[in-house]
Formats: sequence, structure tokens, C-alpha cells
Amino acid sequence: MSYGSYGGRYVSGFDRRANFPLGVKWLLIVNIALFVAYFFAANSGYQSIFWPFGLTPRWVVEGLALWQLVSYMFLHDPYGFTHILFNMLALWMFGKDLELAWGTKRFLQYYFVCGIGAGLCAVLLNALFGNMDSRTIGASGAIYGLLLAFGMMYPDTTVLFSFLFPIKAKYFVMIIGAIAFLSTFGSPATGGGVSHVAHLGGMIWGYLYLKSGYLKLDWIGGIQRRYQQWKIDRAKRKFQVYLRKRDSGSDRNRFVH
Repeated sequence: MSYGSYGGRYVSGFDRRANFPLGVKWLLIVNIALFVAYFFAANSGYQSIFWPFGLTPRWVVEGLALWQLVSYMFLHDPYGFTHILFNMLALWMFGKDLELAWGTKRFLQYYFVCGIGAGLCAVLLNALFGNMDSRTIGASGAIYGLLLAFGMMYPDTTVLFSFLFPIKAKYFVMIIGAIAFLSTFGSPATGGGVSHVAHLGGMIWGYLYLKSGYLKLDWIGGIQRRYQQWKIDRAKRKFQVYLRKRDSGSDRNRFVH
């Protein structure tokens, strides 16, 4: 399914920073670079190199391979271009406006919250239906979260559904959400419905994140500030210990000049 094309605001001329803000640019670069590497590895018989980085419930639950909740988002089907094509188009078309509105840090926070949330849904549901060795790859969960955020922030912006039909963003998001929901009634035994639940999970996590107000918080900046404060406090404690030792030494030798 094509996500649509952005048909709202335009930038006069070509502004590279506006059309390719830092977060979107590097997500595109990393995804495309890994797709090319995966493509050549798969067609050379070395695709097993990438297996530890796809999302497999057994690895996550039994082997605590928690990195897979992030790494799976950067892998796409190496035997076809459609998967990565529409994901990267949607990332650029919808993600750039969100990053320009939020800033790079908050944009990346939201992107990974949606992607990791979708991954958790995939793990839980696959485990529930006994598909412990199923494998999930792709950025679709995070992308669905971006689509939701765009529809909420710019509800009356016109997008082109399937690149043909103009429709307001809010209705577009409702349609793809309904499609994802109805698709969850596929066969659990084959995992047909589970992958769509993961897509829907990305939207749900995105909605909860936006409504919770966490987007207003600068998590990365907060962590950096807490780390700097911890270093300052540690330096103060070391200095206090030094002063106590010096003072105690001065007491013992107070008659020595």
C-alpha cells in the first residue's frame, strides 16, 4: 500500500536543510546503506550475517536480545524494493515537516518510541500465538507513527492517497488506521495479522506519546544535563574528601612550620 504524497506547504526554491533535516537525512542514509548491504549479502548467500538484527521473539524473550527492538527498524526485505521504497518516501514526505516543527532530538525520540513500541507489539503477539521464531524487519511501525502525528498536527493539509486522490491528512490517517486494524484479522498461525498489529501498534504508541505530553520533554538533553550534574557532584565529593584529609593532616602537624 502506498502511503501517499505530501501536497501541502511548499518551500520556495530548494532548501536542503528544510527538505532534508538532519534526523530524516541520517535515517534515510542508514536505512538505504543497510538495505544495499543486505541486498548484496542475501544475493551472495551471506544473509545469515543480518539474522541477529531482525526481530525474533525467541531471541528477545529467551536470549534478551533487546537490541533487536531497534535494529529491526533498519532492515528491509532484500528481495524487493517496494518495502523500503514506500517507507523511505513516507519518512521523507511526512517526517521532514515533523522534524522542522519539533526539532531533531524530539523527532528522533518520537520515531524510536513508535518503532520500539511496534516491535514490542510484534514480540508479544507472536509469542502469544506461538510464532516464537517468526522474524520481523522494517521501519513500518515507526512510519505509521509519523503518519499519525502528521495527521494530528496538520489535519487539513492535502495529501495524495496512492499518489492519485487528494484527501485531507486527517481522513488519510483514519483510512490507513482502519486498513491496519482490519488487516489484523488475518491468520495468526501464519503471522499474517500480527505484522499489521505491529503497524497499528506504532500508531497507538505514537498517539499515547503525543497525548501524554512526553514530546514536550527533552529526554536526551535531560540525560545529558543529569550526567553533567553527576560529574559536578562527584567532583565536589572528591574535593571535600581532599579537604578533610588535608585538614586532618594539618591538625597532626599544626606545630610544624
